Amino acid sequence: MSASGAPAPSNASSPSLVRRLGALDGASIIVSNVIGSGIFLVPALVAVWVPNVWLMLATWLAGGALAFAGAMAYAELATLRPRAGGEYVYLREAFGPVAGFLSGWTSFIAGFSGAIALGAVGMASYLGRFLPAAGDATPFLRIPLVVVTLSISPRTVVALTAIAALTAVHVLGLGPGRIVQNLLAGAKVAVLVAIVAFGFTIGDGSVTHFAAAGAPVTPALWLLALIPVMFSYSGWNAATYVAEEIRDPGRNVPLAIAAGTATVVVVYVLLNLLYVYAMPLADLGAVDLGADRAPVLDAAGARLFGAGVGAALAAASVVMIAASVSAMVLAGPRVYYAMARDGQFFAAAARVHPKYRTPVTAIVAQSIWSGVLVLAGTFEQLLLYTGFAVVTFAGAAVTALFVLRRREPTAARPFRAWGYPVLPGVFVAASAAMVGNEIWREPGASGAGLLLILAGLPLHAAFRRRAAAGKGSE
Repeated sequence: MSASGAPAPSNASSPSLVRRLGALDGASIIVSNVIGSGIFLVPALVAVWVPNVWLMLATWLAGGALAFAGAMAYAELATLRPRAGGEYVYLREAFGPVAGFLSGWTSFIAGFSGAIALGAVGMASYLGRFLPAAGDATPFLRIPLVVVTLSISPRTVVALTAIAALTAVHVLGLGPGRIVQNLLAGAKVAVLVAIVAFGFTIGDGSVTHFAAAGAPVTPALWLLALIPVMFSYSGWNAATYVAEEIRDPGRNVPLAIAAGTATVVVVYVLLNLLYVYAMPLADLGAVDLGADRAPVLDAAGARLFGAGVGAALAAASVVMIAASVSAMVLAGPRVYYAMARDGQFFAAAARVHPKYRTPVTAIVAQSIWSGVLVLAGTFEQLLLYTGFAVVTFAGAAVTALFVLRRREPTAARPFRAWGYPVLPGVFVAASAAMVGNEIWREPGASGAGLLLILAGLPLHAAFRRRAAAGKGSE
């Protein structure tokens, strides 16, 4: 790779990715990727762990501030290394190929693929309110395998169809892909802003909920609550995965990251204010999270507008989830493409379609694995186990900023992280504290997640041997 960070394809005659995206496109990917089921589930958990209205709201503000600090660090990294792949690239450059590989491996087995599976099943569940068959989870065929059983039901068929449709859109190029993505992102933000506006103006809520006496909150519980909050904010780095396809990355990548992240923070804070306006904090903490994919939003909507609003919210949820799935179908494959181009993944994942100029094999492979997770029903466990890895790798990537600043002090940096070294340092310290607290309080889930991550080491060793053998035969 050149000093400028430009990609160096292994085969100069092969087609490459092209820069067709602007700042708005990057921001829409971030907004769609971040605003998913987290903001409709996590507030109930935070209300239990932080039973004080203003401290609960402060948790979301703190999470937003940390996300923005991390986003600005990523913006510098992306302009220093304007390549596809996001933190895979930064970790590889700063800490070596093993660190980069493990981040990309985790993205493939759970981070993107598991979240796509979760979203697709959620879409099918909401469609079931209008077409009961679409949400029917009764299996009509079971396929026993060695360790899992694949269950095919009407709901999984609908979920697989949604994944296949969005896969086709993003295989066909950035032209149709960006149009669909921007429309879905715009619709998502418009729906949420409308819900907030109508909730505060005509909804049956009460400002007295903000004055309710709260219970004491320990620092350990507050830190524990930050983990799912930060998970809800995860995805603010989505534009860095497509940095190689953004025009004038030195200008547009920071703009996309700043605009997208700021939009998410504002929307999240407004939604939490609306939730408290709709119901007392104790009721928010008692919401049944097993009911559906957006239980907090449904509960708040029923309080504000009555039970009849359920169908409208279900329709809105289908659009919002579709936007999230679309963003992940677009962003995730750029990680595996970058890994394959570096000899760190299956070589086929580096193939770019000669006409559409998309990493077609990587897109299809991610969708196939997502489909397997849908049929196996294991995506929720994977996301539970690897949730702490989102914070871990993000903290490590921001740490890479310090390493590359010291290692390459004279390198051209079109954008420099705001508040360096204080704000990036705070982000790294907070990430370490959250991960340590999670491991201490949830050793079982964290241990299982660590094993899943480390399971990639034998695969990395195999890729390394293959790459060495390839060089030896030249």
